[in-house]
Amino acid sequence: MVFQLTAPTLILIMSMWIPVAFLYLGHGDAKGTGAVTAFVGGCVLLSAFLHALFGAGAVSALLFAHGLLYCTVAYALLAGLEDLKAVGNVSLVACIISFVFIFFFKNAGATWFAICAAGYVVLTAEVFLVCYGKLSAKLLAYSLIIWAFLGLMIPAFADPAFSSLLWKMPFAG
Repeated sequence: MVFQLTAPTLILIMSMWIPVAFLYLGHGDAKGTGAVTAFVGGCVLLSAFLHALFGAGAVSALLFAHGLLYCTVAYALLAGLEDLKAVGNVSLVACIISFVFIFFFKNAGATWFAICAAGYVVLTAEVFLVCYGKLSAKLLAYSLIIWAFLGLMIPAFADPAFSSLLWKMPFAG
């Protein structure tokens, strides 16, 4: 039953990545985007706790790392931080944890999730580099938009628990 949280959690994260990307492209405001990011970060942490509580501890580790990153980004946006190195440092930790998950998913036979984890490695590395002034925020924005679909939407809709409900809806097909 708890795995049914994975698909909604991925969709929730997508609803944060796109506004953050638009903010980096000059469309949006920091406070509004920070509020969305804080809500999503809190929900991802709650999802991580539920995954851990109901026996999906491995997945919860990935969710904890990214939930903490989202909360850190939210704080930076809401507080108007100019020095984002703390965000970059948390992103580096999420990058390392995502890297480990490439092999975890690959060994579990979840090839697409392994590819998604590789995408998360690239994204969190980009966040680290942007926060240290070594990479353009626009490149990160475009990466977020691309990976919102490849690394979040596709796995969410491919989740059997989610897709079996989706296809039963009156408008689906």
